[in-house]
Amino acid sequence: MAKFVTKTAFTVGLLVLLMAVPAMAASINKSVKIGAGEESDGASSINGSISVGDNAIVTGNLKTVNGSIRVDAGASIEKASTVNGGLRLSDDVKAESLSTVNGSINVGENGAIDGEISAVNGRISVGNGSTVSDSVGNVNGQIELAGAQVGGDLTTVNGDIELSEGTVIKGDLVVEEPSGWKWGKEKSRKPRIVIGPGSRVEGTIRLEREVELFISESAEVGEVTGEMSLDDAVRFSGESP
Repeated sequence: MAKFVTKTAFTVGLLVLLMAVPAMAASINKSVKIGAGEESDGASSINGSISVGDNAIVTGNLKTVNGSIRVDAGASIEKASTVNGGLRLSDDVKAESLSTVNGSINVGENGAIDGEISAVNGRISVGNGSTVSDSVGNVNGQIELAGAQVGGDLTTVNGDIELSEGTVIKGDLVVEEPSGWKWGKEKSRKPRIVIGPGSRVEGTIRLEREVELFISESAEVGEVTGEMSLDDAVRFSGESP
């Protein structure tokens, strides 16, 4: 897979988002609420949050620039995206894709994401029984997957990754080399990668930079390539290293 996040891709995405919000006659400085059980064709704001109630059905996109997006249990949505804000999905939520530039993304238990989850600067967590059909990745921020399944790659640049409770990654696990200036590279912090008990990485663990790699004795992993090899991993027993 190519670089998960590029400046060009996110610049274009940001411009599309900023241009689309006014065109949709969005709320400018107000929050938008879609009530429990309601049906909606989408919602957008510039300086406001968006909330979706229990079991609501949203057939259009949810977009905001400076605000958070919250989706309550059992709801169904399409794409949810924000620039400066977090996304929080409760249990049993269905969505097409989730993205933010500066903010965290939290998916509860038994959720279904048909596309990808992406962030630039933010933590990503996915709960037990949830599935993501495509890739999951960020540049900066911890990624925690507990009993989840990812159909594509799992990618970060500077973030820590923890797979627990039998998480399955169908694609590769990739830690990319930071781009740009590399002054003080030898003093930079190494990401901490933990493949916990019962977890499985079916693809390759591709390390474009050195990391702290911990693999449970009961985890299943493929080849480790790049700056490190499988011999460099610390094997551990128990719940955590």
